[in-house]
Amino acid sequence: MNKPLDYIFPNPPADLDPTLLDPDRVPQHVAVIMDGNGRWAKKRALNRLRGHKAGIEAVRETIRCASDIGVRYLTIYSFSTENWKRPEDEVVGLMDLFAKTMLAEVDGLHEEHVRVMTIGDTSILPDDTREAFSAAWEKTKGNDGMTLVVAVNYGARQEILDAVRSCVDDARAALREGRAPEELTEESFARRLHTAGIPDPDLLIRTSGEMRVSNFLLWQIAYAEFVCTDVLWPDFDRYELLRALLEFQGRDRRFGAVK
Repeated sequence: MNKPLDYIFPNPPADLDPTLLDPDRVPQHVAVIMDGNGRWAKKRALNRLRGHKAGIEAVRETIRCASDIGVRYLTIYSFSTENWKRPEDEVVGLMDLFAKTMLAEVDGLHEEHVRVMTIGDTSILPDDTREAFSAAWEKTKGNDGMTLVVAVNYGARQEILDAVRSCVDDARAALREGRAPEELTEESFARRLHTAGIPDPDLLIRTSGEMRVSNFLLWQIAYAEFVCTDVLWPDFDRYELLRALLEFQGRDRRFGAVK
């Protein structure tokens, strides 16, 4: 943990005790499905893009808090391969929001030693959006603090298909050259995923009360602990993150074994 608990959680609700958090059992990798921006906006008679803009503060707070408590990897699901089906004005607005937010936040993230990377196919993103993510990677890639993984135009089924195609292509190349193909193992397959080199999530958080994984990190979350909260994403703050972490620390993780 990088900072004292009373600094990270200065004014906790009466029903929440930050001192119950065990600094030695903070999950190494937390993944978040940020859901509920649209419903948050609808409740306030606002358009959906206003909900996405409101969710930016929740992203900032979650990044800051996760880094402060010692999370090493934070993966946020910002835009799926299926999200292109949304209304055009919402998609255009989201892409513009991604670009502007990344450019506005990267210096602060760099000062906090956060490394920013993306998973997903960024090649078809608008130029401004793609370049903003690329610039963030170039600026922060040498940092040794928390790694922020932004899943953008990401779909786990497509990721797995890409990894399978890579295995097949390499096997065919080996046979053409008279070599034995590489043995296919979980480890060799995982090296072909977008998350190569990143440990699997320990904790998956989903907001807004939904109970599905929405094509997110299907291979990687095999043994992740799930915490679902009814809180809509723009209302998610450091204390909601603390609740999820305390629930995680109360779980008995056996990974298929019997204790």
